[in-house]
Amino acid sequence: MTRDRDSAGRPRNARPRDALGRPLDRAGAQGAGEAGIADDLALAGPDAARLADELLRAGRPFHAHEVLEASWKSGPAHERDLWQGLAQVAVGLTHAHRGNACGAVTLLNRGAQRVRAYQATASPSGRDQPYGIDLAAFLAASDDLAARIERDGLAGIPAADLRPGLITTAG
Repeated sequence: MTRDRDSAGRPRNARPRDALGRPLDRAGAQGAGEAGIADDLALAGPDAARLADELLRAGRPFHAHEVLEASWKSGPAHERDLWQGLAQVAVGLTHAHRGNACGAVTLLNRGAQRVRAYQATASPSGRDQPYGIDLAAFLAASDDLAARIERDGLAGIPAADLRPGLITTAG
């Protein structure tokens, strides 16, 4: 089997994926699947937050994770816990969408913990709403969702609860 590699030899996966990031069969999926996030994505913080927010609200947490992961890898070192934690929460949401309650709880909690580590070290001006992200609301939603899944499982979770926004919209 030949692996997808970029010009530097790093692994890439050009295989088509569904809306939750699951690989589709190469042979039967020609032209099918969801548009992915470019491997070399580099967005400024506000743009990354807006795109990740749109993807989460659209029920595409796997793709939001890819945006957040790109920001964690390309952003400033002092923001790494913020972006990595948000990406982990997005992976937790992906697990929930896929029906994996244990993975959802683990990643929702791990991501929230990492975001809180960022908050503990961030300057007061960027601690609560970096790039317009409402960390208090997002963390509360993540904590609540993890507790409900752990207590009751995924069956009774409304679909809307698996689509939390990062940015509070006025309205």
